[in-house]
Amino acid sequence: MQLVLSEDQELIAKTAADFAAEHSPVSRFRELRDAGDPIGYSPKLWKEMADLGWVGIPFPEEYGGADLGLSELAVVLEALGRSLAPEPFLSTVLLGGQALLLGGSDAQKKDWLPGIAAGEKIVTVAYQEATSRFDLHAVETRAEAADGGYRLSGEKIQVLDAPSADAFLVSARISGEARDAAGIGLFLVPKDAAGITVVPQTRVDHRAAGLLRLDGVVVPADAVVGEPGEAGALLERVVDRATAGLCAEMLGGMCQAFDLTLTHLKEREQFGSLIGSFQALKHRAVDVFTELELARSTVMAAVRALDADAPDASSLVSVAKARCSDAYVLATNEGVQMFGGVGMTDEYDIGFYMKRARAAELTFGDAAFHRDRFARLAGY
Repeated sequence: MQLVLSEDQELIAKTAADFAAEHSPVSRFRELRDAGDPIGYSPKLWKEMADLGWVGIPFPEEYGGADLGLSELAVVLEALGRSLAPEPFLSTVLLGGQALLLGGSDAQKKDWLPGIAAGEKIVTVAYQEATSRFDLHAVETRAEAADGGYRLSGEKIQVLDAPSADAFLVSARISGEARDAAGIGLFLVPKDAAGITVVPQTRVDHRAAGLLRLDGVVVPADAVVGEPGEAGALLERVVDRATAGLCAEMLGGMCQAFDLTLTHLKEREQFGSLIGSFQALKHRAVDVFTELELARSTVMAAVRALDADAPDASSLVSVAKARCSDAYVLATNEGVQMFGGVGMTDEYDIGFYMKRARAAELTFGDAAFHRDRFARLAGY
């Protein structure tokens, strides 16, 4: 496995870095936060990203995509992670879009994927529940046969970008008990369906999410994504891809947090000397640097394994998520510590990265969960 960027990937990475620096600095994220923006991102900038081809990177050309892979998308996400760009790649490209691509019918793909690739449609996945934590099979929302289709009842939590979604892919139990892997269906539900309520929320990292309440929402039989009762396996494949993409974004965030810290070490004076000259701080900086390089290798391995459909892809995704969760938290913790008292103030950007690290750590499973998952996949 080649853990270096190809020439084309380097070009995409440079274009993304230049675009993010010009159009999406952290100051833009701060403005969105301060304005209390209900959707948490810029639809105009999202459309510009789509026009550049980034939103369509992992989709086939027949649906308006670029027919590339997660390896190419990862370099874009890393660049956007550096500036904390909150646009809905995770919810729409990696969750909703991949679920439709991997499990959707021809009609569902034709109806939704071109709009997603063009930056015109937002589709997210509602799979988490109050008692599920990281278990994709812990589904209590019910799907009962009704009028030739299904009636959905239940509540989903932490639905990413719910306030701006045009449709939701909702996991609901058709049969079986609450934590059975079998018996789960995935249903395409438009935002204006009767009986659906979205309660907007803002996460600790200032990104938009929401509660999704389903009170007898009736959907036709052709709203099922994939085979009825077999969505558990589909969700695992989709969340693996989303997790790898999140890791790429986390990599960008932790690297930027480290760069901010290094700049401070080179500028801040105490006792007549730059604090970066203090040996103890040098050692701590080296520890962070080492963790970032290890994280980079795991991210590259994970996205390449998914692109190649390698048999150990899921294991490598868990390795990447465990390493990135620990490394991002370490980089931001050390950053705030080395900034000193000012690192705790809102005036400095390092705090934004710490909040993002905490939210990303718990998205799709924390480090402990993924170490355990790696062990289970390896048969330990």
